[in-house]
Amino acid sequence: MTTAATAPVSARPATIAQRRAVVTGLGVTAPNGLGTAAYWAATLRGESGIAPITRFDATRYPVRLAGEVPAYQPGEHLPGRLVPQTDQMTRLALIGMDEALADAGLDLAAIPAEQRGIVTGNSAGGLEFSQRELEKLWSQGSQYVSAYLSFAWFYAANTGQISIRHGLHGPGGVLTGHAGGLDAIAHARRYVRDGVPFVVSGAVDSAMCPLGWVIELTTGRMSERGDPARAYLPFDADASGYLPGEGGAILLVEDAEAVVARGGASYGEILGYGTTFDPRPGSGRPPGLRRAVELALADAGIAPGNVDVVFADAAGVPQLDRAEAEVLGEVFGPRGVPVTAPKTMTGRLHSGGPALDVAAALLALRDGVLPPTVNVVAPAPECAIDLVLGEPRPLPTARTALVLARGDGLNSALVVGV
Repeated sequence: MTTAATAPVSARPATIAQRRAVVTGLGVTAPNGLGTAAYWAATLRGESGIAPITRFDATRYPVRLAGEVPAYQPGEHLPGRLVPQTDQMTRLALIGMDEALADAGLDLAAIPAEQRGIVTGNSAGGLEFSQRELEKLWSQGSQYVSAYLSFAWFYAANTGQISIRHGLHGPGGVLTGHAGGLDAIAHARRYVRDGVPFVVSGAVDSAMCPLGWVIELTTGRMSERGDPARAYLPFDADASGYLPGEGGAILLVEDAEAVVARGGASYGEILGYGTTFDPRPGSGRPPGLRRAVELALADAGIAPGNVDVVFADAAGVPQLDRAEAEVLGEVFGPRGVPVTAPKTMTGRLHSGGPALDVAAALLALRDGVLPPTVNVVAPAPECAIDLVLGEPRPLPTARTALVLARGDGLNSALVVGV
């Protein structure tokens, strides 16, 4: 089974400060698969969802490839009234939420509304809504207030829509930035430790519209190659930049004791977390990624040798890949731990990418197999890491995974285990 949690949850007692946060439900919307089972099967087959853009006319732009979620009929997944009221990002988040709830086998009615929390990440999503509002402004000469406010609205869109639909009246929040999906999952653990028994977390993101694309191009780090198999090549000697995508994962995070009480199961536990800022450019100080990793391992109470796999940030930009590889070498030793980047099959999904990596890490630990990094055929000599290439790597003894995320001057690291 690939859509249900199967790992038993131990029932060791915990004080409020020691409450254990476990992931009980996954809802995935990814360019290489809509739904957790479809995504995981495609990932293990090495199937990429990166292809020429179809959501809008990209022929005028230097970058024409992206990871788009496969075509679907929103009305088959959501109530008809919601479809015209939402954009792609929000629809995907709502679909992911429905799958995660079904996966966890959880009856929300059994949890008081004020004990249902939510914290999600968002970095670029909602720009499609803003695009529509700006089109009204251009075509009608009005709606300027709505167009302006939409830029502030999009950060809370997923959290708000999920909260309204499912009656989540407990603590809530939105964490922005490209690492936001990882930060949100860590924040969900904090809510659980504070006594909230159920928290919706993760992130789904999308910037697949002309406005989002123009903003994305300003990074100067996107690959302009036209071959989907040669465009996004993290840690490769031929790396030329990254490709964006859309989607992510919604994760249900619960108090382990509450899961035991209802006879439930989990994919695994959120063990540790660390986050840091990078120093200002030109300061001469090293990036903060290593410190984030060290903080996460210390928070989890484990040594580097206890980490079985690293899900890399995998920027696809040579200097950033080199910096990440150097940190992994410093912490784990040269080629000291298997490293993988399944996002080579989806593109970088903004805040949704780290959440999807956490879902993939939990699935990998459950099944004892590491997903591959596709298309990388000539690893850069300066990136001395044990990259999982070509095919999945069986690792039935895997118990712990480290997930990394960078962006916007932030570095985040999350440890999960079974």
